[in-house]
Amino acid sequence: MVGKKSKHKSKRFLARHRYLKYFLVVLLSIVLLIAFALTFSHVRTSIRQSKLEPFYNTKGLVAKGKLGQIVRQEPLGVNLENGTATRILYRTQRANGSYTFSSGMIFVPNNANAGLPRPVVAWAHGTMGLGDQCAPTRTPNPVKDIAGINSMLAKGWVVTATDYAGFGTPGTQGYLVGGSEANDVLNSVRAARDLPSAKASNKFTVWGHSQGGSSALFTASAAAQYAPELDLVGTVASAPAAELVSLFSQQYNTLVDWVIGPILVTSWPAANSSLNAKQVTSSLGFDNYHRLANDCIGKSTIAGLIRNGLGQKFFSVNPMDVPAWRIMAEQQSAPVLAPNQPLMVVESENDNVVLPNTTALYIQTACSASSDLTSLWLQKASHLQIPSKSSAQVISWLNGRFNNQPTSPTCAQPLPVKPAANT
Repeated sequence: MVGKKSKHKSKRFLARHRYLKYFLVVLLSIVLLIAFALTFSHVRTSIRQSKLEPFYNTKGLVAKGKLGQIVRQEPLGVNLENGTATRILYRTQRANGSYTFSSGMIFVPNNANAGLPRPVVAWAHGTMGLGDQCAPTRTPNPVKDIAGINSMLAKGWVVTATDYAGFGTPGTQGYLVGGSEANDVLNSVRAARDLPSAKASNKFTVWGHSQGGSSALFTASAAAQYAPELDLVGTVASAPAAELVSLFSQQYNTLVDWVIGPILVTSWPAANSSLNAKQVTSSLGFDNYHRLANDCIGKSTIAGLIRNGLGQKFFSVNPMDVPAWRIMAEQQSAPVLAPNQPLMVVESENDNVVLPNTTALYIQTACSASSDLTSLWLQKASHLQIPSKSSAQVISWLNGRFNNQPTSPTCAQPLPVKPAANT
């Protein structure tokens, strides 16, 4: 009798939970598919990077030499509507003056004879991680983040795009180390002039986003002294990481800590011996920062979302409360450009990475110093969407600079957001 009751209860349980086994099967299938996809992606990435590695291997090459000189080149292997692309390895310098190599890309328009020599646009990319596999030239689609590339080529402009030294090449990327990034950008323009097929002019503009927005401002500030043979006629800083003390303080204890923090505590101590990761990281952050820094930005963002959701902290203290780190942040905050240097600053009121009030602070400071500044504010663009959603206006503005048209500064217009405190 007891056995019959037990069997009856089991049948009732299975009846009530008849969908449970199907749910478990589906869940297990999803987990296995995700695991397979991740494994397949990892294997595919490893194979791709192994094939590319000989190009980026600098062993046996002499670093010191003519800056911007191309020491290795090959077709990039992408299809463009209005031009061709070349992967390059070229000489550059760190901020401390040491010679090194950077990889990058040069895009040459198809219209072989129009407007020779051709003006140059130097593109400076945003945060992508530190792992070599994340460098634009080493990704499967190296042009996807270069907004308006075909439009620029259609105008007959040469476009350069540095990876930054130590990103894809040996060493550590000088992430938000303005002097190093500026040298890499300026030497990419020299590299374009070193490529005979480019027929590049000495006249150039620079356009950067996020990390690259900061790079663009440092490039403009350094250009006349570092590369006097080049003629910079305009700078575009899109969502620039310009006011670092305010930006880092406001983003402290947010998702950004887990995404940007590992990159920062890897890069800055490599450039400044007075800094080390233990000064500012939690034990969990210190144990994981090397691995997280080498993840590409998409993967590290997902990991950051999970860790932030679990209440885990990357930093043990706000780095801006540690004197040595604050001084570094002040040094690497973007310079204000001279009144004779046309500048366009692009930002979105919805940017939750480079906070709009920090960009407003930079604009306020630059306008107070009489910078020739035109601002463009977007209302409904995420941080990553800003370059693509502003590309038409940016390219039109760059075209004006190449054609010596007068600028239309906007410093007299009210800012759409209140500037952050200048602390």
